[in-house]
Amino acid sequence: MTQRSETLVNIPVEGVELEGMLEVPPGATGLVVFAHGSGSSRKSPRNNYVAEVIRERGLGTLLFDLLTEEEDRLRENRFDIPVLTDRLVAVTEWVRDRDDTRDLNVGYFGSSTGAASALRAAARLGDDVDAVVSRGGRVDMASEVLDDVGAPTLFVVGGADTQVLELNRDAFARLDCDRDLHVVEGAGHLFEGEGELEEVAAVAADWFEDAL
Repeated sequence: MTQRSETLVNIPVEGVELEGMLEVPPGATGLVVFAHGSGSSRKSPRNNYVAEVIRERGLGTLLFDLLTEEEDRLRENRFDIPVLTDRLVAVTEWVRDRDDTRDLNVGYFGSSTGAASALRAAARLGDDVDAVVSRGGRVDMASEVLDDVGAPTLFVVGGADTQVLELNRDAFARLDCDRDLHVVEGAGHLFEGEGELEEVAAVAADWFEDAL
């Protein structure tokens, strides 16, 4: 098993502290920052599984909560994409300020509404973000910045998640960067069928391994 440095972190952002788990394997060249969707957290079993597969490729991961527990009790906060984007940008700057992560290439893995904040943050930070992967993402909530995303971007969508798939196809056509759209045949929004999450993790890890 790969040795890794696992650190529970508290990230100060706009007067609050966001809890996270930072894990960086020895010799890592990149770090994948996870932006969770509405109602999810850094403890999400799905995202933790994807993070484990990414670390097996020699890349670091940072899973953190975009909202505090108190903030998350207000459902509308989960859909405040501008605030979530500001937080993701601030966390990225925090990564750049740490001695153990400042030299790593940075990628974003965004799920559901978290994908919108990942795309918006990537558009804002430009060359400071090296890859984006969206899983079942509400990429339509970042529609006005899609032209500004320069990082290699992968959309992963379930074939049976028809509404989100249509939104992803529309957004994909507007991207002007290295991009791909991967459809997991027969999968719904949560990729709960046999082998579906494994497929998501494998294609995401391939994308990050190439880009980071």
